[in-house]
Amino acid sequence: MPEGNEEYLTQEKFNELKEELDYLKTTRRKEIAESLEYARSLGDLSENAEYQEARDLQASTEERIRKVESVLQSAKIVSDKKSNVVGLGSTVTIQKEGEKGKHKYSIVGTEEADMAQQKISYVSPLGEAMMGKKKGETFTFTTPNGTMNYKILSIE
Repeated sequence: MPEGNEEYLTQEKFNELKEELDYLKTTRRKEIAESLEYARSLGDLSENAEYQEARDLQASTEERIRKVESVLQSAKIVSDKKSNVVGLGSTVTIQKEGEKGKHKYSIVGTEEADMAQQKISYVSPLGEAMMGKKKGETFTFTTPNGTMNYKILSIE
């Protein structure tokens, strides 16, 4: 488990964030500087909407740069692993008690979590409930609809 502000990332996500950071620091900063220069040339800055918009964009871009740098600095790379125990990088197939349908999720760090791609964070209620479990084990976790019981069918 992460200590302090460690962030677990796959190598793929780490590389993606490095590319984003490079883009933000080079191309994006230059575009914003050009927007600011253009807005300044329009005159009175107190009632200049373009200038205000460019300043806001600059602030949000700098905030994103700080966030990405922080994540990359504290990142621990996890590799997809084959194991009989659920952990970071595992792909787990589970089945809700009393139902026929199966659900398959990848356990990832918080930066990569994306329910649309069946990637859940290891600190989410479901992810946390599965951590450390083995194939065939059952587990429960609480949702707004009550306590749910699931069985682990497979771990990849």
